[in-house]
Amino acid sequence: MEKKKNTIWITGASSGIGRSLAIVYGKDPVNLILSARNKDRLEKVKNEIGEPERIRILPLDLTDIESFPRIVEQAWGLFDGVDVMIHNGGISQRSLVAETPLSVDRSIFETNYFGTIGLTKCLLPYFSRRQSGHFVVVTSVVGKFGTALRSSYSGSKHALHGFFESLRAEHYEENIRITLICPGFVDTNVSINALTADGSRQGTKDKATAGGLSPDDFARKARRAISRQKHEVVIGGTLEVIAVYIKRFFPGIHARMIRKAAVT
Repeated sequence: MEKKKNTIWITGASSGIGRSLAIVYGKDPVNLILSARNKDRLEKVKNEIGEPERIRILPLDLTDIESFPRIVEQAWGLFDGVDVMIHNGGISQRSLVAETPLSVDRSIFETNYFGTIGLTKCLLPYFSRRQSGHFVVVTSVVGKFGTALRSSYSGSKHALHGFFESLRAEHYEENIRITLICPGFVDTNVSINALTADGSRQGTKDKATAGGLSPDDFARKARRAISRQKHEVVIGGTLEVIAVYIKRFFPGIHARMIRKAAVT
C-alpha cells in the first residue's frame, strides 16, 4: 500500500513568503492546501507548482472568524487530514504610536493574532483526536523585541509567541508540535501592504525590506527548521540574528541599538 502523503496547509500563500513556501514544498511528495483572500493569485501559485491533483485552493479571510469552523472542516476533508498548519498570513505596520488610533491597532491584531489563534482553536480538536499535528507560526524578529514604527505589529507577534508556547506546554503529550519562525527582513511586499497611521497601505517598499533575504532562500531555511520540528528559529541577516541574543543578555545595549536602527 502506498504511504499517505503528508498534507501541509499554508495561509498567506498567494505572495511573498507564503508563495515561496508553497513552491518549495511543491517539490516534495506532499499534498498542499493554499489559502489567502485572493483566489486568482492562489491559482497562479498552483499553476507554477504544477501537479494540480495534489494541490487545493481554499480561500480564507483571517478577519472572518465566523467562517473558520466550516473552512477547517473543509480543509480536513480535502486530503483526509492536515499534518502541518503553517500560519503565515498577516499584515505589517509603519506608523508611530502617538499617531496611530486604536482602530488601526485593533485591525492589526484581528488579522495577525485573533485570526491565527482562531484558526488554531478550530483545527486543534482534529489534531487532538488524531494525537498528532504540527503548528508552524511565522512571526518576526520583532516578536522578540520591538522597534520604532511597529508597535502593534510587534505586539501581535509577541502575543503569538506567548499563545503558542502555552499551547505547546498543554498539548505536548498529544504529539502536537509547535515551531515559531522569526524572519528578519525578507524582500517581499510586506512593507508595501503595511498599514500606516490612517489605516491605509504604505504603498512603497522600504529599503531595509528590499535589502533582505530572498523569500525563496527564507523558505528553504524555514522548511529545514520545520522538518526538524525546531521549537524556534530566527531566519534573517547576521545583525538581525545577533540582535536577538544581545536583547537577551545585554538589554541596555540592545535598547541603544534599536533607537538608531534603520527599520524602513
